[in-house]
Amino acid sequence: MGEYMQIRGLLQEGEKYAGLILGKEEPDYHLVLLPGEAADVSWPAAADWAAGHDGALPTRRELALLFANLRDAFERNWYWSSEPHATRIQLVWGQNFASGIQTIYGRPYRGHARAVRRINSA
Repeated sequence: MGEYMQIRGLLQEGEKYAGLILGKEEPDYHLVLLPGEAADVSWPAAADWAAGHDGALPTRRELALLFANLRDAFERNWYWSSEPHATRIQLVWGQNFASGIQTIYGRPYRGHARAVRRINSA
């Protein structure tokens, strides 16, 4: 509980704490949803938008956590992830925040984007 309270104290205005991502091959880290949203953007534009807000597009695992813990902070739309499909690199994964399913779309598709930042766990 102490680390959670420390992380909450690090949040900047408008940020929301999403939860802990357990590392597989990397260390555990805390996920923070940044304020703001981009709408009707292609994947390259979404990635640029997130970087311009001092964040990154979330991974598929992070999108699943955001759907579970902060669903109300999202519109009921489809959001880009940072992850291209493993074998079909022209396609990129994303999360539908109306249904909860993850699907792939082509990079030119016009979706929504949110940015996250990561804080290493102690």
